[in-house]
Amino acid sequence: MTSDTKARITLRAMEQFVAVAEELHFHRAAARLNMSQPPLTSAIRKLEGDINVTLIERGNRVLGLTPAGKKFLDEAYETLRRAEQAITATQDVAAGRTGLVRLGYVGSSLYGRLPDVIREFRTSHPEVRLELREATTAAQIGALRDGTLDVGVLIPPLVNAEDIEQTHFDSDRLCMAIPKDHPLCRRPTLTLADLSDEPFILWPMVEGRGFHLQVIRLCANAGFVPKVAQEAHGMHAVLSLVAVGGGVSIVPESMSGFQRDRIGYRSFPGSEAQFNLTLGYRHLSPSVKAFIRSTE
Repeated sequence: MTSDTKARITLRAMEQFVAVAEELHFHRAAARLNMSQPPLTSAIRKLEGDINVTLIERGNRVLGLTPAGKKFLDEAYETLRRAEQAITATQDVAAGRTGLVRLGYVGSSLYGRLPDVIREFRTSHPEVRLELREATTAAQIGALRDGTLDVGVLIPPLVNAEDIEQTHFDSDRLCMAIPKDHPLCRRPTLTLADLSDEPFILWPMVEGRGFHLQVIRLCANAGFVPKVAQEAHGMHAVLSLVAVGGGVSIVPESMSGFQRDRIGYRSFPGSEAQFNLTLGYRHLSPSVKAFIRSTE
């Protein structure tokens, strides 16, 4: 069979043959297909001519299928099934019901609304594979640019990131984190100025410049420059060092449940301690659009 012959066998011709094969009656098959009988009879004869095979045993009426016709019926069922699957799969991808979303997030976002968003999205889009990766804001921006992340939960302001689209995702506040056995933890009230002589544990500025500068600005407003004794990559690492007495820090208030038996958390007054989290993205596939819509 040549490629030209294959091209003449349409899905419509297969559907017509299946109807005749199942009804074994041209009139009933035509009624089922919402067409008149003569065009259906002509279509089946054309199909047989196109593949040069007799598919139906005929007398005064349809007697049955030839062995080749039975084989063609099996193949037609499979072809039509696969065609329907192809259409459904294509529609699902276009609608964002299937696909892949590679989601990055800063550690503190796990203590806000992100877990609920993830849970609800997995329930509403069970066929979308959601891959999660904790990373700093700077690392996520790099991953968004090189295409290894689709969307990230970031802490603005972003520096030199005009190519990253942003939408609001969540809000948080900063608070003080102090080792539980530190004498300062026994004070009924505590201000940031009380930490001026303490060693600070922070994270490298390059991993979150805006967030880092906000902490430095809070300390400056309190009248001192923090003495950075150690830097740690990621907020969980910062808090783990505070828990073992390595120093104090300023961290997201949403994380104030982390190792609470070993860390004391104290809030800041005023709006200057507030910060936002945004969704950052560059290229929107249908599944990524669906995820972003689910966060609105």
